[in-house]
Amino acid sequence: MPDTPANRPGRWPWAMWSTRARLVAVVLLIDALAALISCGVIVLNARNAVRIETRASLATVESLVADTIRLSETTPPESLLQTLDLRFKVLRHVRVAVLDDSGTRIGSPAEAHRAPREAPRWFADLIMPPIERHTLPITVNGQRLGTAQITTQPLDEIDEIWGYARALSLTTAAINVAMLIALYVALGRILAPLRRLGAGLTQLEHHDYTARLEAPGARELAVIAERFNKVAAALGEVRAANGRLNRQLLTAQDDERRRTALELHDEFGPCLFALEANAASIARIASGPTEPSREKLAARAAEISAIVGQVQTVNRELLNRLRPHGLGQAPLATCLDLLLRGFARRHPGLEFVGRFDGLARGYGDLVDLTVFRCVQESATNAVRHGAATRVEAEAAESDGHLTVTIRDNGTGIPNEHGTGLGLSGMRERVEALGGTFALDNAGPGAIVRIVIPVPPDRVDENASPSA
Repeated sequence: MPDTPANRPGRWPWAMWSTRARLVAVVLLIDALAALISCGVIVLNARNAVRIETRASLATVESLVADTIRLSETTPPESLLQTLDLRFKVLRHVRVAVLDDSGTRIGSPAEAHRAPREAPRWFADLIMPPIERHTLPITVNGQRLGTAQITTQPLDEIDEIWGYARALSLTTAAINVAMLIALYVALGRILAPLRRLGAGLTQLEHHDYTARLEAPGARELAVIAERFNKVAAALGEVRAANGRLNRQLLTAQDDERRRTALELHDEFGPCLFALEANAASIARIASGPTEPSREKLAARAAEISAIVGQVQTVNRELLNRLRPHGLGQAPLATCLDLLLRGFARRHPGLEFVGRFDGLARGYGDLVDLTVFRCVQESATNAVRHGAATRVEAEAAESDGHLTVTIRDNGTGIPNEHGTGLGLSGMRERVEALGGTFALDNAGPGAIVRIVIPVPPDRVDENASPSA
């Protein structure tokens, strides 16, 4: 396995997480950011609320102390201080301490009545405002009796805010946990088709093209499944076609070898035997007791020359079948003309017409050989199977395409016509070059139409022939 950043040890494991884990992690991150922002807003609002509440309580208590002193002017001084101490002993958000004229506290300090669930220290430190202390003089009929010290007590309000914040946090946490569980389950169901897609791709990787996917409920994933099934079917068809082509190729190779062996046996065998017989005859004539007869030697030499000419003809035809002579050295149009002239020599009673004006010198070995073989095979089929008396071949280049048409006046294509090795070979050659192959009835006869894209690296018309 290549050493990619995701596979290196010690790296951030995000790249190795599943899609579901990533989505859940993103949601958790969003929740964490939202919680931080919410906590910040709560702290700011709580701090402002505690400050406002304590100041309001401070102002209210100051007003109550002043009103109490004013309404109790006829009360003895000692009773007035005791009344003030008792009346303001238990208050929320503030504490009141009543002192006499000498600074001694009246009564005992009030016990703190705090809720059983107090805010933690860190929370109180976050939102607690500064403690404020106000001192009010207690004066009756112009006589100063003492002072009232009022101190803010924000912990009462902080405890209430802590209770609200904790309840809200627990509720929000429960909702988020339920949402994450639901999201995890939903993502598992939504992403299940992707796991099936991965399994299907693994099958394709192992050359099992029977893999098919069921269409899921999601429209986007259904499109992916449909495309996957089409690709798998296309790969299966291509594999079957390749298998058929390989079998046809092996059959064609065996047929060509058999045909070549038969020609070597039927043509070269007798010729070699005749050469051997003539050589033996010349040896007998030369070793006779009398002077060798020049007439006999000349006759044997003439026979040997005729046999060598026959061997050369057979050899030339055999080589031309394996690789057309001159193709790639002479212009393509010249090679096609020579091909049709060869057909005319072998079939003197038939007419072969070729029109190849306007072709470039060549279009590369593959294209030139494909055009040559298609014309050769089509003419052979017209003579051998179509009983044609006239074959017309035409090739032209236009709009970046090479168009080849072979027409005959034979019997045409029968209904029970099957695809032989020759036709399938032409079709495979043309389609391998990105072209199209069509075989139809022309009424009378048959017509073969071939269109091949002109390669960009074609041989220029004025280029010199290759060696």
